[in-house]
Amino acid sequence: MTAAALIKELKKHQSDVELQKIKRYFKEESKFIGIRMGTIFKIAAENGDMDIKEIEKLLDSPIHEFRAAGISIMDKQSRKKSTTEARRKEFFDLIIRRTDRVNNWGLVDLAALHVTGCYLFDKPRAILYKLAKSKDTWERRISIVSTAYFIRQGDVDDTFKISEILVKDKHDLVHKATGWMLRFAGGKDKKRLTTFLDKHAATMPRVLLRYSIENLSRKEKEYYMNLA
Repeated sequence: MTAAALIKELKKHQSDVELQKIKRYFKEESKFIGIRMGTIFKIAAENGDMDIKEIEKLLDSPIHEFRAAGISIMDKQSRKKSTTEARRKEFFDLIIRRTDRVNNWGLVDLAALHVTGCYLFDKPRAILYKLAKSKDTWERRISIVSTAYFIRQGDVDDTFKISEILVKDKHDLVHKATGWMLRFAGGKDKKRLTTFLDKHAATMPRVLLRYSIENLSRKEKEYYMNLA
């Protein structure tokens, strides 16, 4: 299927009711038409063989749902063991080259786990450190959320190292993502988490702190919140 044909199919499922629901979840200036994510995922799953050039056309759309469909195709294909390394590289390269089109938290989180994180798991990860130091909010969020895949495999090193870079970030959606990944990594290695908190809890943004300590005991939560 071409990008144009997929967009035509998606438009059949537009709903004003869904549009109002979606707008409540996004602060960013994105354009929405109101299509359920479940519908987008289903249609994306049916079009996994779409050419990479057509996927990029979806990313070029100003409409969030069409970009989400393109990223969802890449996400679902990246999860499959049968997907070739060359195809995974196409997906990864497209996301990294077109981070300007991955420009809200929903698109970042859809792209980062498997399209970037899974691809980089057995490769050098310098690109994540470059993104962590970017002036672009969404590139910084990509850098930390990509480590979720590493954490799932028991590798938490990059999560804590990138969190060191982002711990004084100015954007709340980077705070939330960093806290989320710290909490997740703490589930694998609590000592690394508490060591990080002992160093940073007194000065880190409150949102980041709250997210990172959610799975700690009540006593531990109170201790770290009182340091701030």
